[in-house]
Amino acid sequence: MRVLLLISGLLSLVTRVSSLELDLDNYESLQNATSLVAYGLMDYYTGDQYGKTVGMFSDPYYWWQAGGAWGCMIDYWYFMQNDTYNDKIMAALLHQTGDNNDYIPLNQSTTEGNDDQAFWGIAVMMAAERKFPNPPDDKPQWLYLAQAVFNTMALRWDADTCGGGLRWQIFVWNSGYDYKNTVSNGALFHLAARLARYTGNTSYVDWAEKVYDWMWDVDVIDNGTWRYVYDGVSVNDNCSTVTKYQWTYNQGLMLAGSAYLYNMTGSDIWHKRTHEFLNASRVFFNDSILFEAACQGPNTCNTDQRSFKAYFARFLGSTAELVPETREQIMTWLNTSAIAAAKSCSGGTDGHTCGLNWFLGDWDGKYGLGEQMAALEVMVNTQALNRNPPFNSTNGGNSTGDGAAGTQPHATNLSPLHITGGSRAGAGIITAIIGISIISCALWLVY
Repeated sequence: MRVLLLISGLLSLVTRVSSLELDLDNYESLQNATSLVAYGLMDYYTGDQYGKTVGMFSDPYYWWQAGGAWGCMIDYWYFMQNDTYNDKIMAALLHQTGDNNDYIPLNQSTTEGNDDQAFWGIAVMMAAERKFPNPPDDKPQWLYLAQAVFNTMALRWDADTCGGGLRWQIFVWNSGYDYKNTVSNGALFHLAARLARYTGNTSYVDWAEKVYDWMWDVDVIDNGTWRYVYDGVSVNDNCSTVTKYQWTYNQGLMLAGSAYLYNMTGSDIWHKRTHEFLNASRVFFNDSILFEAACQGPNTCNTDQRSFKAYFARFLGSTAELVPETREQIMTWLNTSAIAAAKSCSGGTDGHTCGLNWFLGDWDGKYGLGEQMAALEVMVNTQALNRNPPFNSTNGGNSTGDGAAGTQPHATNLSPLHITGGSRAGAGIITAIIGISIISCALWLVY
């Protein structure tokens, strides 16, 4: 019965893949279907078990993927109008902020990478843009937390090697410190774009352009006909050799970041780049069904890589919301992929465990947090055009922040009873960071 419900909730989309709207009956079925997939996703959550850490999922899922999963659950809440898990989302996002409210919690402080931190920053940025219920007054607010992540990442900009860029790892002793990967830099670009649109502060635009230009200069953004996005470069050869793996989430970070910048600035440059990244995204589709091209064919996708389609589906939905000319193509991909994903969610003892391969029309025997996330994101984002696009500070967004977030010992956007006079700072820190980083980037947390 559960299998029939899950499939029937999306089966009517088969003849409507070119349509951008669903009728109410289909929406109710989609709500029912996605509730089963979300329940399966939360089966992996252990944070409310005795002795476990709030916000974390079961082994072998790393901390960064937990941040990605909570972003997925915010999308579920928003598009499906289901607040079942809101208390857990709130608790997780606040518990993992760390002592300095910048998502460097003590339990991750020796192993955390820039990309790990970024995915929690993206989750709280989503919370601000979707108007997820605000934290209590004595806690840092969603916008503040997103700004803190951005600022701490920006301060690690490494101009001493390869002319700039973020290293993969924050700490010198971790393997991968010599690698400047695209997901870290793409996430910095992506957060800058979203903060620019939310706050109206053009200094974030300057940062987005700076990161984009560096990625272009070292060729992790392909300079040819197609705007493919590659994995990264090594400082050991002055970033001259590109690792040419293509991952969906890297493509999505650049695609949606460009869409946010176009939506804010109206610039033809960002409009053109959005379309270029979208056209290059075709490499991840076969008959309009999404797949992880670098690993799914040879069956080599690891635990992390199985979740990448989730973020890409999310970024596709955001792009469609922000750039109308992309909608026909994106919604065709999302709707077709949602049908295929639903058919894969027919396994396990619960009957709604989702698989990795969406081409089979059935469950492929694979299962995990990443598979549930990817299926859920692609399903809920079929509704991307039926809810309000991301809010900002001028059209209803109500989250508060501080441009100096992440550079202070305490959050400064708390209610007056919780702010000390010594913790206040000016909001011009973003502009200052641009100058500081060029001269002496990454002096803290890196060296």
